[in-house]
Amino acid sequence: MYAVIKSGGKQYRVENGQKLDVELLGVDDDDKVELQPVLLVDGDTVLAGPKALGKAKVTAKVVGEAKGPKITGFTYKNKSNQRKRWGHRQRYSTIEITGISKG
Repeated sequence: MYAVIKSGGKQYRVENGQKLDVELLGVDDDDKVELQPVLLVDGDTVLAGPKALGKAKVTAKVVGEAKGPKITGFTYKNKSNQRKRWGHRQRYSTIEITGISKG
């Protein structure tokens, strides 16, 4: 059984026991989170749409936080002595899927 969940504007295909990095959720470590599935597949049965997925849920446990790769950039304007160097490093919440239920 697997499900497709939505978190932070992105969709992920998850299975029971899987660990993945999602956008920062703003909760503490070892907290439980319920995620709403977009699609649920159990063998030959496929559940999609808001009516079929009304009671379905995916539960996960927040394991910790992670950081993405460092992204650097540089802007420059010719003949005006304008230079700017910038950097960014995205933070993620690491979650572990603990259960998928049809409801």
